[in-house]
Amino acid sequence: MTPRKKRGADSGRRVQRNEAARLTEQLLDAGFNKKQVGEILGRNPSLVSQFFTKNKGASMVEALRAVVQEVQAGGPRDIASLKALAAGHVQPRLNKSGYKARVRGKNRVRAEKTVKDRRGRPVIGSDGKPVKAWSSSLARAGRQHIASGASRLRPVVEDAAQFGGKIAFTVRARKGAFKHDAGRITDSPGLRRNVVQRRDGTEERAYADNRGGPGSGEEGFDGVEFKAWVDAAGGDVTAAVQKWLVDNDRVEPGTEIVGLEIRAWAPWA
Repeated sequence: MTPRKKRGADSGRRVQRNEAARLTEQLLDAGFNKKQVGEILGRNPSLVSQFFTKNKGASMVEALRAVVQEVQAGGPRDIASLKALAAGHVQPRLNKSGYKARVRGKNRVRAEKTVKDRRGRPVIGSDGKPVKAWSSSLARAGRQHIASGASRLRPVVEDAAQFGGKIAFTVRARKGAFKHDAGRITDSPGLRRNVVQRRDGTEERAYADNRGGPGSGEEGFDGVEFKAWVDAAGGDVTAAVQKWLVDNDRVEPGTEIVGLEIRAWAPWA
């Protein structure tokens, strides 16, 4: 039997690599690593790995090509210079319709701040690390998550109650369900303040987050009181918000909430 020929260095999987992977390979050969390539592109290095494993990176090709040309021409090799060069060539990701794709934000965020003494120095704990205290939390829920109980919203309420924080929320519902016009001071102080209208016939309105300024509304609901409302609703944050809106003559009874964002913060932070 005739022995099978060994694959050459440029055969097999390397031939199948896409343009982003091929250009990245040239940067790796030039002495850069994947983490550095990610920094140059302004992306996580895990995405660079996906150029090779998941055929991603089409929107990065022009930026990679510009960087490769700069390196091969003997130009600056420092990350800052190459990052500035790449930034002008990164193409936005497009959806199936050819429009710029929407980038998803985080659905839940929790922030802490380092505790400092009177002299402004970090307080060090028994473990030798700076002591940190809760400063804010945020969570969002869409129609699907709300239908399943919107579990990610409750920790925000619990943070505010535990640490004496304040709470505000933005609710999204059918435009005609709101009982007050957007400009009325009884609902949203100021013309169209804290109101976002959507193309699908829904509208977003923010409550209790009007901090400062003429005609300003409440500076946040008390966290302990808000948690009591949620507990009374069986732990359902959406149901508690819906009840508050109905009880305070903001929406028609039975109004469906299709989007909800809960924000909590420490007033002293």
